[in-house]
Amino acid sequence: MSALTAADRFAMAARSMLLQATWNYERQQGIGWAWSIEPALERLYPDEATRRERVAEHTAYFNTQPTLASLALGAVAALEERRASGDPIDAGTVARVKSALGSSLAALGDRLFWFTLRPFAACAGIALLLAGRTWGALAMWIVYNLLHLGIRFAGIGWGYREGPTVLGDRLRQRLEGLTRGLAAVGAALIGVLVALLLVHGGNPRPVVFQITLAAGLGVGFLAAQRGRPSPTEWALGVGALCLIAAWFR
Repeated sequence: MSALTAADRFAMAARSMLLQATWNYERQQGIGWAWSIEPALERLYPDEATRRERVAEHTAYFNTQPTLASLALGAVAALEERRASGDPIDAGTVARVKSALGSSLAALGDRLFWFTLRPFAACAGIALLLAGRTWGALAMWIVYNLLHLGIRFAGIGWGYREGPTVLGDRLRQRLEGLTRGLAAVGAALIGVLVALLLVHGGNPRPVVFQITLAAGLGVGFLAAQRGRPSPTEWALGVGALCLIAAWFR
């Protein structure tokens, strides 16, 4: 049995990009998790029969925020390394660690990525577009993926070094501080966007447009109080607002 190499950890991070490719109601991310952790199991279990048994164990139910899943992957890989070296760790222990990390990371990750970083990146891109910069969409993609890909690839190493205690107070406080910081800057960006929309090019918009914008913001803030609006609801809402804005432009 050999320790995991940097190449193994990179392969796990790259595979985790497909964590939800086989998402289903029975096991959710379970099959994607097994696919992601397989490079570690190949290194740790040279015996093919044992390796197949371990892979099958990891296809069980698992669900968390996809990006922060990298932390859990690294931590469980470290646990599997101890198991392969003879430590008294069984499948039940591994499953309990996965479940505990999955729940904790989901609570942090949903707020950081879905409810904070994604709107922040969208506001940054829209602000640049309204300011006359045609590369606003590219900026939005870069802003989101700098953090998303950074954590996805670095998270494997963090989890591997820290093991099941990876989500300790220090890392949790950093992630929560990052969420609060992005939320504060995002709120300021919304103010800039409203100003750019109301006085586009230095000319005040018609009163009807201002009322429509205010109504749209009000509906948006109310909708944001819900846990997780579906992608279909978001698409329909954004499409309706675009049609209204184009009508009164």
